[in-house]
Amino acid sequence: MHRRALILVEGHSGNGLLYVQAAQRLGLHPITLSAHPARYDYLATESAEVIRVDTDNLDALIHECSRLGATYQIAGITGFSGDDELAYAMVGKLCQHFDLPGPDPASVERCCDKFVQRQVLAEAGVPMPAHRVAANAKHVESAAAEIGLPVVLKPATGSGSIGVRLCRSVDELAKHTSYLLDGTHIWRSSPRILVEEFAKGKFYYADIMGNEVFEIAAADFGPPPDFVFREFAYPAPITADDYKRICGISLSCLQALGLGWGPTNIEFRWTERGPVVIEVNPRLGGAPASQLPQLAYGVDLITEHITLVTGDASNLHRRRSHTAAARYLLPDRDGNLDWIDGGGQAAAVSGVAEVKFYVKPMTPIVRKGDYRDRIGHVVAASPTLAQTEAILEQAVDLISWSISPFPTRGEQGQSGALRLPARTEVALPKK
Repeated sequence: MHRRALILVEGHSGNGLLYVQAAQRLGLHPITLSAHPARYDYLATESAEVIRVDTDNLDALIHECSRLGATYQIAGITGFSGDDELAYAMVGKLCQHFDLPGPDPASVERCCDKFVQRQVLAEAGVPMPAHRVAANAKHVESAAAEIGLPVVLKPATGSGSIGVRLCRSVDELAKHTSYLLDGTHIWRSSPRILVEEFAKGKFYYADIMGNEVFEIAAADFGPPPDFVFREFAYPAPITADDYKRICGISLSCLQALGLGWGPTNIEFRWTERGPVVIEVNPRLGGAPASQLPQLAYGVDLITEHITLVTGDASNLHRRRSHTAAARYLLPDRDGNLDWIDGGGQAAAVSGVAEVKFYVKPMTPIVRKGDYRDRIGHVVAASPTLAQTEAILEQAVDLISWSISPFPTRGEQGQSGALRLPARTEVALPKK
């Protein structure tokens, strides 16, 4: 009998390793198909099988999967829709071709285009920020004038907050528009900018599997004008009525967009008029947010996703009731990272589930205003939110790092190091 294989189209900087490990625990042999395998460090460290192939070419993917089918029993095909949103649409097309369980590619493509997504949701009466789409600077300026400053500018396609910025003045608007359109920002499709009303309020997201809202979580960002996630709490400390409102809107989004198979992550802001939808993603959130359901409830949504991919029913039964939270480590300046320390001490704090550094000493730190700015994270869990917060604070306080300013012209890099404590002053939403 052929060995059962799980095909993973492209990788993921956060969830990729977790999918590989979950597949192995389920007795599956994970095989990654990637156009650029070197992007994903875990593929080398885990000695995982990887095949280089053009993942934008459906025929090439079908050929490779057919070839693998002679050696393996292909149990399922999936991907992540994180580092490359359109790769997940390709997953859907492959699943259709091989008659395997998977997402509807047309629904995924509707989600990947943020303006099309907004049009579909607006027709369904889903509450969302005022928005316009623009292809040039003049249109951006006109759209911002109609909506009123401040506005959020974001590429119509993309993920990880890349290219997303809050613009509070005409000068900031012009500067970021120039950045997006002058060739600095890398576009995978024709440049189109979404100009959005800045929805003020607490941030929540719904974790969904199939047509079931599994849980509502809370999150917080680093300082504006960027939208870099700084902290997550699972579950969100909200009332039962607020929970029902978010669930109702979430299910309306699924119906409007034709989703309802596998994982979906829907982002909200709770504004003066209630919850408004910021974005619908046909995937799980990235790590470590994707790990919080298991710490809080004993339910591994990644494993449950793979279970669906291989044709079985998922099991979302909660085995415990805890609170889990994650905090990212964010530098407040650019420069050369001299050292980062305290990870072992932080990991030894009771209740800490994981401490991870993404960078090593002597790494240049150049902040980009998106997910790539993060240099590590700490995850904790306990029976209560207050206790989890205290554990996070204690652990993060034990971590510190030093960043030396980049040498200016004519200098030899002898400027003194700046020691930065890892602690941040942002608290999770209170009950």
